[in-house]
Amino acid sequence: MSSAIDMRSGLRLAANRLHSAGNLGWSLGALTIALLAAAPLIAIAVLGLRSSGDTWPHLVSTVLPSSTLTTLELMLGVGATTLVIGAGTAWLVTMFRFPGRALFEWLLLVPLAMPTYIIAFCYMELLDYSGTLQTAMRRAFGWTNSADYWFPEIRSVWGGILVMSFVLYPYVYLTARASFLQQSVCVLEVSRVLGRTAWGTFWSVALPLARPALVAGVTLALMETLNDIGAVEFLGIQTLTVSIYTTWLERSSLPGAAQISCIMLMFVFALIYIERSARKRQRFHHTTGKYSLLPEQQLRPVAGILAMIACALPVLIGFVFPVSVLFDAAVSNLAEGLKPAFWKAAGHSLMLAASTGLLAVTVGTILAYACRASRSKLVHGATALASVGYAVPGTVLAIGVLIPLAGFDNAFDAFMQSTFGISTGLLLSGSAAGLVLAYTVRFLAISYGSIDAGFKKTSTNLDAASRTMGVSITQTLFRVHLPIMMPVLGAAGLLVFVDSMKELPATLLLRPFNFDTLATHVYTLASLDLFEEGAMAALAIVVIGLAPVIFLHRAISSGRPGARTVVG
Repeated sequence: MSSAIDMRSGLRLAANRLHSAGNLGWSLGALTIALLAAAPLIAIAVLGLRSSGDTWPHLVSTVLPSSTLTTLELMLGVGATTLVIGAGTAWLVTMFRFPGRALFEWLLLVPLAMPTYIIAFCYMELLDYSGTLQTAMRRAFGWTNSADYWFPEIRSVWGGILVMSFVLYPYVYLTARASFLQQSVCVLEVSRVLGRTAWGTFWSVALPLARPALVAGVTLALMETLNDIGAVEFLGIQTLTVSIYTTWLERSSLPGAAQISCIMLMFVFALIYIERSARKRQRFHHTTGKYSLLPEQQLRPVAGILAMIACALPVLIGFVFPVSVLFDAAVSNLAEGLKPAFWKAAGHSLMLAASTGLLAVTVGTILAYACRASRSKLVHGATALASVGYAVPGTVLAIGVLIPLAGFDNAFDAFMQSTFGISTGLLLSGSAAGLVLAYTVRFLAISYGSIDAGFKKTSTNLDAASRTMGVSITQTLFRVHLPIMMPVLGAAGLLVFVDSMKELPATLLLRPFNFDTLATHVYTLASLDLFEEGAMAALAIVVIGLAPVIFLHRAISSGRPGARTVVG
């Protein structure tokens, strides 16, 4: 008995020493990665302070006021719409029983597989003046031009709010449903006992408790709104992202683009601050170790049909209608869609996404394990800094990545010329390696978050036992943790892989000459009014994007404490 107690005490002591002492090598690795990940933001700030000649006064007087106002209007509309759709549908499928509820639990996630630029292209094909719907209306009623009838303009801010909201609402649905599933049954039952109806309980109890999760979901949706360039450009919406793109490429002013990027970063940091403030001091936990499934109310037939319609509309608008447009166009133009350009773009996308997934998982593992091995505030702060890239829009990140890469290429070329008389040219700038680096910085937060969560589920006693047997911290990672965490690493790599396949803004600005991915292939063909030829590539992106949707659904479904212990 005493030997067992001594063994446990020894394990605890070894664990405490492990965390207090940390590991210099892993700490230095985490700090180096954090510095590299922060380099794009530092570069943007430095370049933004430089003079852009007469470009900045011109931007301030003509471009920035309207672009900023339009961006705010778009964000406000998308934020409000995604909040209503995401929170409302999450509450319906969590608390009520109605026809098709089990199916809608995961169907409400599928619009997440649809990139915003693809759904914008699809709805232009459906709702534009030359689109399917208006053409059919003119034929049916004998109208000859737009002056004969009124139809809402899809190429507008309101059109952008519509198409983007029905793609981005799953971010709110995800966080809201996870929060509702984790809420205390006791609190909800007390509310019902005190006379609150189901909707009264939703408004007065469940919604306030879910506020941090709702703010987090809306924040993610707004960051994606800021990041978008394909949808807003094709819908004729002049946002700050489009202004950066045009200032860089059309006005050939990189400092001017960096200055607009600094303004966009202010939006990003404001969103992060709001999200962190919403979670500040918000701590909810269960006071009992016994868990039971949330009480579900059977809706009456009419109410059940209305609930079914409310859940079906977002799926129809955000996924079914656009996919039907893609499928019809892909089948009708099968030969054009499967030209060598498609296969070349698909190969590029797979290569970039696979490389990014591998690199992001590797770097994410280093960061997560460094935090596990050390309690240093500096290491943990550096890790948080390295994860900021996901919040930075792709256009902004592209500028930030290009500057240090170009600086490295120029310095290395000068060194090689002065030392060996050899000109190396641009090695990283405008290369596939530059794209992989940009993708990794942008999606590092995804891999790190998944891997860190996996490490936190592993007892520190394993580390302590390994150390008492003379195994180093690094050997413990390879011999103990990595074999256990292979499913977590695979899931993290999958999420990064899919997001890399869909990335458009950074790819447009950093891709090598004559180098297309599936995303840029679709964008280019749609720009030339040849969307039908790019439908196959768009459909491929959507199909690949369904993989993490299935993964997320399974994660949420099993997320309720005690759910696995409930029989029947």
